[in-house]
Amino acid sequence: MTDADPRTGRRSQSRRPRTGAAAAEPTPERSLGYRQLQNPFEPLRVFSDDQVAAIHEAALILLETQGNKVLSAKGRAAYAAGGAEVNESTQVVKLDRELVKKALATCPSTFTFHSVDPTRHVHQGGRHVGFAPTSGPPNIMDTVGGRRAGTLEDFNNLIKLCQQFDVIHILGGAVEPQDIPVNIRHLEMTRSQLLLSDKIPLVFSRGSGQIADNFELIRIAHGMTEAQFRATPLTYTVINTNSPLQLDIPMAEGIIDFANAGQVLIITPFTLAGAMAPVTIAGALTLAHAEALAGITLAQMVRPGTPMIYGSFTSNVDMKSGSPAFGTPEYAKASFGAGQLARHIGLPWRSSNATASNTPDAQSVYEAQMSLWGALMGGCNFMLHAAGWLEGGLTTSYEKFILDIEMLQMFAELFQPVGATPADLALEAVAEVGYGGHFFGCAHTMERYRDAFYTPLVSDWRNYGTWLNDGGSTATERASQIWKSSLERYTAPTRDPAIVEEINAFVRRRIDAGGAAPPG
Repeated sequence: MTDADPRTGRRSQSRRPRTGAAAAEPTPERSLGYRQLQNPFEPLRVFSDDQVAAIHEAALILLETQGNKVLSAKGRAAYAAGGAEVNESTQVVKLDRELVKKALATCPSTFTFHSVDPTRHVHQGGRHVGFAPTSGPPNIMDTVGGRRAGTLEDFNNLIKLCQQFDVIHILGGAVEPQDIPVNIRHLEMTRSQLLLSDKIPLVFSRGSGQIADNFELIRIAHGMTEAQFRATPLTYTVINTNSPLQLDIPMAEGIIDFANAGQVLIITPFTLAGAMAPVTIAGALTLAHAEALAGITLAQMVRPGTPMIYGSFTSNVDMKSGSPAFGTPEYAKASFGAGQLARHIGLPWRSSNATASNTPDAQSVYEAQMSLWGALMGGCNFMLHAAGWLEGGLTTSYEKFILDIEMLQMFAELFQPVGATPADLALEAVAEVGYGGHFFGCAHTMERYRDAFYTPLVSDWRNYGTWLNDGGSTATERASQIWKSSLERYTAPTRDPAIVEEINAFVRRRIDAGGAAPPG
């Protein structure tokens, strides 16, 4: 098994000799465009334009007639200040469609996440695509240690792996460090993101105290003033509604805190058709759309122009057991529909790579591939849980992370342009080879063989005998070796020592002060 390149995740090509005079030459690193991805394909559609408009209209009717229950008094006050109808006794907020329309008009259709390294900026909207790893599972798994509670060491390892592969653009919760108390966990997680990587960090919405701590750490890392921080998208959070039609205290107040700071909000209803959403795809999407519009409207009421991403996570359940199902045909159809709804209201769209498999096996890969096709061929801009997700989101797997990286890189290659110049058409090569020959050693091939095709990270394309004599390892076994060797080669990004010390000093002060407990 060959090692993956620490910057790109590419496997070294030196073990596969090429035919012809140049067979002994070392293969140079291939030039990759993985840091800034754009999807060249027209998004797939599952609904007609009229049907999309009908779903949007039905969602507006839900908001006007039934409304959302908002458990946060602060959230209800913000809605009221923005002109919504608020019933304090029932905690229900109803939104007139003109309020929603006004809010959508102030949402930017595109924006850019800014990294400490300008080459790591991530554009959102249009055809731009950014990948983020699995976020938030309490458990970690690998083929040696099995399934266990996540630790800070595991979290740090996953951030290092994210740094290693250019196809990961944005960071995430990776795994919850269960060995760190919840009142200081946010400090350790954000410090790790800022010091172990130069990619876009995640901040969980777990109370205003934790959010303020994390914002300050990110501001320090960028060397910005408070005003500069509030004017620049540097981080993001995911706001999950409590379907059906409810917004809890941390989520409502997270919307307010992020909007006030000018940071990115991904409003994502988590709807499972047949459980907390209607059993039909159109019905589940209507409910999710209404909940997303409610969150978007609150953010724009607080601060017009707040950068937003329309989040979707609609799948179905196993109607025999009630268990969530992911990577299903229904999941893919719902993704296509959610992408259409996001474009209907002019916002970037977030989707996910998900599987219900409990181990990094064939099921985990074919369900993930189905999820990826639904999201990426549906035109998503932000892919959360792009690498590592297992067990319906309860576990992060090191091996699955690597298997997903392979699939993400294959999509990144799929997005690369295909030439059709006279040289690409290769008439001279056909004439040179002639009848019944082969193209291995012809001039056209020799000029291009080094970077003609995608070189896999995990896949083994050798014949059976060669593969067997070399140990006959499975893809999961090869993935295990790759994540370990990638960690061995990891190098932290360069940081100004003064900024590192300021980050560490802030964390020490806040830990000494007791940190910040999440809302009870």
